[in-house]
Amino acid sequence: MKIKYIGLAAVAMLLASCEKLDYIPGDQLSGSTFWQTEDHARQAAVGLYNAMRQPWCFGMEFTFDMCTDLADGTSPWSDVSRGTSFTSNSTGVQNHWQNLYELVHRANTVIRNVADMPISGETIERVTGEAKFLRAMAYFRMLNCWGGVPYYDETCDINEQFASLDSPRCSEDELRNHILADLNEAIEKLPVAWSADNRGRATKGAAYALRGKVYLYNRQWDEAIADFEEIVYNKNDNYGYSLHPDYDDLFRLYNGRTSDEMIFSIQSIDGNTAGYALDIVSYFGNKATMRLIASNRIVPSTTIVDMYENLDGSPFNWDDVYPGFNDGDSQFRRNLLCVAINDESTQITDFLNCDVDKVKSVYEKRDPRLCWNVITPYSHYLGTDAGSNPMDKQFVLADPSKGGSPMEAAAFIRNSEGWNSYFWRKWIPTGNLDGYWGEYTRTPYEFPLIRLGDVILMLAEAYNETGQTSKAVDEVNKIRQRVGMPLLNSGSPWLAVGGKDEMTERIRRERAFELLGEGQRYWDLRRWGILGESVKDATDIFGDLMYQRAYQPRHEKWPIPLVEMDRNRNLVQNEGW
Repeated sequence: MKIKYIGLAAVAMLLASCEKLDYIPGDQLSGSTFWQTEDHARQAAVGLYNAMRQPWCFGMEFTFDMCTDLADGTSPWSDVSRGTSFTSNSTGVQNHWQNLYELVHRANTVIRNVADMPISGETIERVTGEAKFLRAMAYFRMLNCWGGVPYYDETCDINEQFASLDSPRCSEDELRNHILADLNEAIEKLPVAWSADNRGRATKGAAYALRGKVYLYNRQWDEAIADFEEIVYNKNDNYGYSLHPDYDDLFRLYNGRTSDEMIFSIQSIDGNTAGYALDIVSYFGNKATMRLIASNRIVPSTTIVDMYENLDGSPFNWDDVYPGFNDGDSQFRRNLLCVAINDESTQITDFLNCDVDKVKSVYEKRDPRLCWNVITPYSHYLGTDAGSNPMDKQFVLADPSKGGSPMEAAAFIRNSEGWNSYFWRKWIPTGNLDGYWGEYTRTPYEFPLIRLGDVILMLAEAYNETGQTSKAVDEVNKIRQRVGMPLLNSGSPWLAVGGKDEMTERIRRERAFELLGEGQRYWDLRRWGILGESVKDATDIFGDLMYQRAYQPRHEKWPIPLVEMDRNRNLVQNEGW
């Protein structure tokens, strides 16, 4: 289903957050003017999704990879990512808190008002289920960021209580119980599917998936298995989910194209200035993407590129291609990988010592997801010229001492940060999508917050943790089979899984390969207790330092924003902050 996240101004005012100091009560909107019709109920639900997909709520999920070993970047989470300036005043920390509470209070307003509307009971049930699902999603994110937080339900009327929101933090267990209670009710009230014109609204399957995730994060393995099996194996209903046959195509759904793999996703409508879509390209794009003025604020890391396996499933190692590469210095690597280009940036003038075909094969003879997710050296990308006309571009590693530098207006891709880093291919439109895409801040692709591939890997994890490793292997093999990678335990010694611990590592790596660019890794590393060991300085393709990272144990939980501590004197700061 595809809902347009376009709310009426009056509805937006009525559902405004009580966490903002500039809040203006919507007292001019009473029950006699709104909250009366089926259409009003639907408009109120649309307001919830509009809040959910805002950038500082869930509209920039893909950017969280920069807080992990999978990506490097300059914004929007640079304080959190680098650790060196991570404080209670960090912009991202404060904005995420406020936007999550925006969603909570909109949900509360809907739940409170829809209950007494003179409309069908079925509509009341479904809209309430949507509101409780989205409220649970917001509080679950808060639980993962801060632990226990002040809990406000539908008894919090922002028109009456805005000036006195001073609840103390509840415990993590209390907050989790509230989340589970909302999801229990959402499962009861939400439909298995909506009509096509309502695509994008929360479903029963989405509530099961999110509840399973809550259980998984709390290491309640059996409960997680039950919820994941419900939708993977259609235990009590036919949910209709299936893996999309083409991995690359899954992240290029636009102009009405859909996939049965999407369980809960942010819909994007139109790719032009009049449309409504997520801003992915401003963070993941490159200078050749739709005449982009400033881009590649986030780039794939050398760590994840080097992690991807060879086509036969064996581990990749640069030394197998170029002996001495791993211990070689930057100049050693440049001598192997760089070419010279002309000053006009239109052609390669000298291959120097670089065997371009060999370099290309380093990446092409790997797990196909690598080249579907990443623009790798000497591969091509269909960008645009200085206007918006499609134009083929190549990613070259140019030696600046031998000639010109790459320019996006010509034949090559330029890195706006001056890094010798990789670029994203995943999520990045090609050309102008035959005219469908005309504004770089509006990427017209459907973005998954929960998809079946993720759920299958979470089910594998829960199976493995309960000693059902053979079942875990079967689930992971579904993911590998989709992309044409050899199956685990299929013969070759490097594909053998010796037991639970080995399978744990397999699952963690497979999640990195499969979910790259979707923002899941940060929450995975924290719940696995390995965030600290994953933190290392950001280096480029040649091994040169891009910037430093730091880690402290206090980073496992975010600080309560200082502005919230000032507003609510009953808040207690997290340890170490």
